[in-house]
Amino acid sequence: MALAACSAPKGDKALEAKVDAVYERLSVEDRAAQLFGIYPSEFMVDGKFSVEKAREVIPYGAGHICQMSSSQNLNADEIRALIADIQDYLVNETHAGIPAVIHDECISGVTAKGATAYPQQIGVACTWDPDLLSVKMGQTADIMRALGEQFALSPMVDIIRSPHWSRIEESYGEDGYLTATLGTAFVKGLQAKGFRDGVTATTKHFLGYGGGSELSWKEIYEEVLFPHEAIIRTAGSKSIMTCYDKFRSEWAVCSDTLLNVILRGDLGFDGIVVSDYGSVQMGSRDRSPEYLKQCAVDALTAGNDLEFCSNTSYKYIPELLAEGRISEEVFERAVKRALMVKARAGLLDEDPVYFKEGPLDMDPAESRQTAYDLAAESVVMLKNDGILPLDPGKRIALVGPNANSFWSMLGDYTFPAMQLFFFRKEVDESALRIPTLLESMQSRFEGRVEYSRGCDWSTLADMGISQSGDQRLRNLPVRRLESEDYTNWEEAVEMAARNDVIIAAMGENVYLCGENRRRVGIRLPGDQEEFVKDLIATGKPVVLIMFSGRPEVISEIADGCAAILQAFYPGEEGGNAISDILSGKVNPSGKLCVSYPATESTEPYCYNNGVEPERAAYPFGFGLSYTTFTYSDINVQPSAKTKGGLVKVSCKVTNTGSVKGDEVVQLYVSPKSGQPLKPIQLKGFKRISLEPGQTADITFTVSTDQLAWHSDAGWTVSPGNYAFRIGSSSRDLPLEGVCSLGGKPVTKPLRDVYFAETEVI
Repeated sequence: MALAACSAPKGDKALEAKVDAVYERLSVEDRAAQLFGIYPSEFMVDGKFSVEKAREVIPYGAGHICQMSSSQNLNADEIRALIADIQDYLVNETHAGIPAVIHDECISGVTAKGATAYPQQIGVACTWDPDLLSVKMGQTADIMRALGEQFALSPMVDIIRSPHWSRIEESYGEDGYLTATLGTAFVKGLQAKGFRDGVTATTKHFLGYGGGSELSWKEIYEEVLFPHEAIIRTAGSKSIMTCYDKFRSEWAVCSDTLLNVILRGDLGFDGIVVSDYGSVQMGSRDRSPEYLKQCAVDALTAGNDLEFCSNTSYKYIPELLAEGRISEEVFERAVKRALMVKARAGLLDEDPVYFKEGPLDMDPAESRQTAYDLAAESVVMLKNDGILPLDPGKRIALVGPNANSFWSMLGDYTFPAMQLFFFRKEVDESALRIPTLLESMQSRFEGRVEYSRGCDWSTLADMGISQSGDQRLRNLPVRRLESEDYTNWEEAVEMAARNDVIIAAMGENVYLCGENRRRVGIRLPGDQEEFVKDLIATGKPVVLIMFSGRPEVISEIADGCAAILQAFYPGEEGGNAISDILSGKVNPSGKLCVSYPATESTEPYCYNNGVEPERAAYPFGFGLSYTTFTYSDINVQPSAKTKGGLVKVSCKVTNTGSVKGDEVVQLYVSPKSGQPLKPIQLKGFKRISLEPGQTADITFTVSTDQLAWHSDAGWTVSPGNYAFRIGSSSRDLPLEGVCSLGGKPVTKPLRDVYFAETEVI
C-alpha cells in the first residue's frame, strides 16, 4: 500500500447538471420513490415479474431493488431476464421513467446461484494480502455488472473486540490498521473500473456496531472510525450504511453526531447514506403510522438518505412534506444524492446498459483459482509437533461433522447460506461445485482415507435466533444442518484408532455463527470437545481442523493435539486448499487477524492494549509455517520532524528452512516518551515469498501522520521517541529501533497519510 496524500472530493459538474434536470421534472411522489429499496418478491407472482403487482406496489418507481440475486433461486439468465422486466417497467410504465439501482451483498463474492464463493472475510483477513483481495473484488465486480447489479452493500469494516459477537466472521478482525488496509483494497478492487463500469461499494456499519460505540472517543476516532475514514479519503467511497445499534445515546440511523458532525463534518463525506435493513424503525416493533412517520422524520432529517429494505417509513414522506415536518431542503438533498448514484452508474444515460448479453459463466476458472489462492493463504497453522505435512503412506482417519459437508466451507452472506437462513429456501446443491474435505482428501490421498462422521455439529441447547432479529427470523424454527452421513461415536473412535493419523474436522456452521444467530459460549459446540478428547485418548496423533466463523476456545484439547489448523470458512476451494496443506503441496502462511481466546471471557479485548498472555492463547498476527524465517539487521532512521516527516525502517528476512514459504513481515510502533498512544500498534506489513536460503531486504516508509493521536483539537503528532519493532506477530518482535521526532507538536484536522509504503528487494 503506497503512501498517498488525500485530496478533497470533487464533484462532476456534468453529472450534477443531469441530476438537477431530472429532479426538476419529477413530481413529489416520483422523488420520494427514489429514497427506498424493495425486494423483487414484492412485485412477483408465481416466481415471475408482474406488471399489475408492480403498478400496485411501486407506482412511482423505486430507488433500489434489494438483494436481487441472493433473494432469488434463479440462474444468471433468469436473473437478467427479471432485471430486464423490472427496468422496462420502471422506464416505460412510470411517470419518472428512472431505472432502479440493483444491489446485493458481496463479501464472499457475488451472492448469486452458482457464483464463485470465496473465503469469508475473517479468513481473507488472515491472508494479510490486500493485492489478492483487490483481484477478488475486481472479479466480483465484473460478474455483478454482467449480471445487472451496480451497487454492493459491502465491505463490513467493523472493529471486533469480542469473539462472542455473532457477526465477527464478516469482519477483518480486531485491528484498525489491518481492517483499513483490507477494506481499502476491497473498495478499490470493486470500483477499479469506475462507478460506470464497476460496482459502488458501501462500507458498513457506521458506527461502532458490535460494541465499539461504548469505547472512549479517542479510541473511536483512532480505531473504530479509521477504516471508514481511510476508505473515504483514499479509495473514493461514496456510500455508507448505518447500523442497527445506538451510538452513545442516539440511534445510529438518526444520529446527528455520527452523520453530520463526524461523517459529513469531520470527514467531508459527500456520498450517500443508506440504512441497514429495517433499522429506520430503530429497534422497535411499533408499526403505528405516527411512530413510522416520526422514524422517517428523524432518519431523513439527520441525513440517512435511503430506507432499506422496504418503504415502511419513507412512504410517508410526501405527507410529511405537506405537513412541514420534513423540510424541502432535506428532501431535495437526499433525492439528489440518490439520483447521483444512478448518474454515476450510467443509469440516467439516454440508453443505459443494464447487463451483459450472452452466456455468463458465474464461476470462471480464474475466479476459482483466486478462491483457491485466498483459501490457501488464509489457513492459520496454530500448532504443529512435526506431524504435518503428512508422511507419504500414512493411513488417515478422517472424522468430524465438518469432514463431509460443503457447509463447512461457507459462512453467512454467501448465496446458499442466505437462501437457507434468511429466505428459508432449500439449497439447490446441483448448482454448487464445492468439494468437501473428504472428497478433496480422497482425490489427493487416494486409497489412504477412511471416513466416519463420529459426532454431530451441536445440540439444540447451543444455538438459537437472536431476540434482536426481525420477526421473520424469530419465528424461524431452530434446526441443525443435518447430515445424511451415518453417525456413530464409538465406531468412529475405533476406526480412528486403527489408522496412523487422525484428521478431526470440527467447528461451526451457518446456524451457529452469523447475523441474528446466537450461541451459548465459544468452545467447540455440542459434544465436539468430548469427541476430540476420545480421539486423543487413542494415542494416535490428532490434527484438529476448525471450520468456523470465529476463533473458538480449545484450551482443554490443544495440548493433546499434534497439530491445529484454523480454517474459518474457506470458500468453495477450501477443501482442496486444506488437503494441499496437509500433503505439503502448499505451505501454510495465514496469520491471525484476531487474538485467539484462551478463555470464554466476554470482556472486550485487543492486543494493542498491552500483552495479556492469559487472555490470548495465540496472539494477533500469529501463524506457523513448514519453514522458518530469521529477522536481522534492523535499521531505523534515527530522527525525523513532527511536521510532514517520514521514518524509514528496514530489515532483512531470511528463509532459513528447507522449503519455499510466505511470511508476513509486521511493523509495530510503541511510544517511548509518554505520548498518548496505545502501547503497541500495527503500522505496516508486507507479505513476501522466499525460497530456501533466500533473503529479502524490506523497507517501510512511515509518515508521521501515522503516529498522530486524536483529541478535541484534532490530530496531533507529538515530539519524542518512538520504538519501531518488526517481527512475525504482535508478541514475536525480535527487532527494535528508536526514532526521535523533533520539533513542536503539530495539530491538524485530518491526517493526510494512512498507510506505510513498503519496498522489497
